[in-house]
Amino acid sequence: MNGKSDKKKSRSGQGFKSTSYNLFLNFSIILLSAVIIYMGYSIYIKLSDGGKSKDLAVNEKEASEIVQVEVLNGCGAGGAAEKFTDFLRSKNLDVVKSGNYISDDVGESLVIDRTGNSANALKVAKALGIKNENVIQQLNKDYLLDVTVVIGRDYFNLQPYK
Repeated sequence: MNGKSDKKKSRSGQGFKSTSYNLFLNFSIILLSAVIIYMGYSIYIKLSDGGKSKDLAVNEKEASEIVQVEVLNGCGAGGAAEKFTDFLRSKNLDVVKSGNYISDDVGESLVIDRTGNSANALKVAKALGIKNENVIQQLNKDYLLDVTVVIGRDYFNLQPYK
């Protein structure tokens, strides 16, 4: 009898062990399934929302209250970027960076829209007296600003020098 009761104890011990192990596996499966569903939903939202937010940004007709501007000297004239920076700040535009462009031989000044809201770029172009034909769009999510101004050799015809 003792031999049979020992077998029952060992079976019940294995049963308890396998039950807790199965419970752990089931819990792990449910948890991982929830994580996978959440990640799939997150990817779906990002992909479906990405297109909508781009369209909204491109279709904006009003300039932002605060427009962040980068001013780059592309004409080679010393102090031009600083003069443009001071002028834009006097017009309540937020100049966050000022420096030299990669080339100092830019013929006409450019205004580059970085966010897709062309109203911001047009606002800056109007303040400087730059023609609308010289407003271009180069979207770049890595830039944390709205507009880049590249000063060309026509700088002396623009508002800061008048």
